Amino acid sequence: MAARSQMAMSLGFHILFSVVGMALPVLMVIAQWRHLRSGNAAAGELSIRWAKGAALLFAVGAVTGTVLSFELGLLWPRFMEQAGPLIGMPFSLEGFAFFTEAIFLGIYLYGREKLSPWLHWASGVVVAVSGLASGVFVMAVNAFMNAPAGFVVGADGAFVDVDLVAAFFNPAFKAEALHMSLAAYASVAFVVAGIHAWRLGGERDGSAGHAFHHEALRIVCSFAVVVVPLQLASGDVAAKLIA
Repeated sequence: MAARSQMAMSLGFHILFSVVGMALPVLMVIAQWRHLRSGNAAAGELSIRWAKGAALLFAVGAVTGTVLSFELGLLWPRFMEQAGPLIGMPFSLEGFAFFTEAIFLGIYLYGREKLSPWLHWASGVVVAVSGLASGVFVMAVNAFMNAPAGFVVGADGAFVDVDLVAAFFNPAFKAEALHMSLAAYASVAFVVAGIHAWRLGGERDGSAGHAFHHEALRIVCSFAVVVVPLQLASGDVAAKLIA
């Protein structure tokens, strides 16, 4: 029970930063795309500020994720001894995605004045895609724990005939990966919308601050209008899978 409580607390704290790392870069590249297409100054400023927020919270998420990686081995050694060969691949892929996100986030933060505008935007797209990939790879592990596949239990209780592909694409993978990804997008969108809506209330109509927060709400609410119905549909898929 102590191990479960510690793992739950660590996961509950880490996921707050994980979802930001998945979703905020998407809003960041949407804002920059609007700036590059229309010259909207408020959208360009949003891409800069959201990038700084993503970088700061990404760093905290990296630390909390490292704690979790140690806890897996220290708190659940028997599970990791048997399941490690099966879930090692998605964790390794998550490591690749994490470092890709870190590298291109650095390029995005420090290359704004050094790269062409569209190449700089493309580096942000890589950040958004790798952030999503990190979440998907971790969900492959979570799905495996809910619907184990890709192995046979031998006479001595050990896992034999290991099939890494079958373990990765287990019966719960598609539903869980889709639902978690959309959950990250929806939850972060509404938090960001709430912050900008609150700040908008303190700005005079026609001021630079009013235009800035109004543009933020335009982007985030448009994003949420797309994501939330998809999340409802994915929840239906997940519920039917459980049933």
